[in-house]
Amino acid sequence: MIIGELAAYVCSWLNTNGIKCVLTGGACVSIYTGNKYLSYDLDFIDITYASRKEVKKILKKLGFSEKNRYFVHPETKYFIEFPAGPLSVGSEPIKDYLELKFNTGNLFLLSPTDSVKDRLAAYYHWNDLQALGQAIMVARSRKTDLNEIRRWSKTEGQFEKFNKIKCKLQAGKSKSGFSHNKS
Repeated sequence: MIIGELAAYVCSWLNTNGIKCVLTGGACVSIYTGNKYLSYDLDFIDITYASRKEVKKILKKLGFSEKNRYFVHPETKYFIEFPAGPLSVGSEPIKDYLELKFNTGNLFLLSPTDSVKDRLAAYYHWNDLQALGQAIMVARSRKTDLNEIRRWSKTEGQFEKFNKIKCKLQAGKSKSGFSHNKS
């Protein structure tokens, strides 16, 4: 399975078992850029706040086992992580997310605009240049809202950094297959 198919499979399985998760991080970048950026880490934020024990029990039924803070499967190079919630980018909560349909299930994930903000948060707060590159890749691959990214950057206290990079964040073509969801 490609990353989106696996993420959708896991997301659907968790959702069927009462745990609703939203994909964030580098895996969103991989999906939105058609794997121009490769991530092997599926970062899911659990918006139902299930216990780790419950998550472990459900993933075990899919053949995943816990190794340190990750869940791994012997038949895939991808691994799953559950960073602490709430679902947010920087200091701002996320209320809307997208649903992408795969033949393996439905995947809830950050919108392209929120994915750019997620990557910019790492650049703004830790000077992570790789994350900046990922933000630019998503912005150029998918339709994003530059005005929203500007507003968010200002509330994060990063307006000066935003102004230095805004020309690199030119919105790309819109892609189909997305529907909005609210948490």
